[in-house]
Amino acid sequence: MDEPQTTEVHRIGEDPDALEAFYRQHLPAVQRFVARRVSDAHLAADLTADVFVAAIDNARSYRADRGSPGGWLMGVARNVVASEFRRQQRHRSAERRISGRRLVDADALARIEDRIDVEREARELYAALAAIPERDRALIELVALDGLSVTDAAAVLGVKPATARVRLHRSRARVQAHLRPPLADAVAALNLEVQP
Repeated sequence: MDEPQTTEVHRIGEDPDALEAFYRQHLPAVQRFVARRVSDAHLAADLTADVFVAAIDNARSYRADRGSPGGWLMGVARNVVASEFRRQQRHRSAERRISGRRLVDADALARIEDRIDVEREARELYAALAAIPERDRALIELVALDGLSVTDAAAVLGVKPATARVRLHRSRARVQAHLRPPLADAVAALNLEVQP
């Protein structure tokens, strides 16, 4: 049996230079992913950091045959954000901050708030996405918003690419039916072409 090949992702837990290169390459995509899902700038900064911590912790589980490093990282980000939402539901009245976390400075907070404002329309789209099942919503998010190929999105979600293509086509039509005309036109203009 062949030993798995070491990739750039596998090295991020051991090599600071590999981690820095990986972080710089994928930070903008992770920030966009998180900003579309939360409206609190401090929480967005925390979740972005948590995504990379989780990526370091899980780097050895990455398998190149199941998708690209970017696709894998979006799967990690999806899990981190979902975990945070579950935590909030269980602990709404509990303390949000854990001691020892570094505070966000004013400039960084302003940049995060700007990014959240930019993503406001995307949050309106999420209201329309709420009308479709979670598995189909996740597929649309990964392909249309996060830029993954259908094959990579299928790998993140654990389904076959052909199944993902059918779900994407049907879900897009359902989302467009629930949006107001200006947003529906914007969704139709998105590049939701099915790419392998």
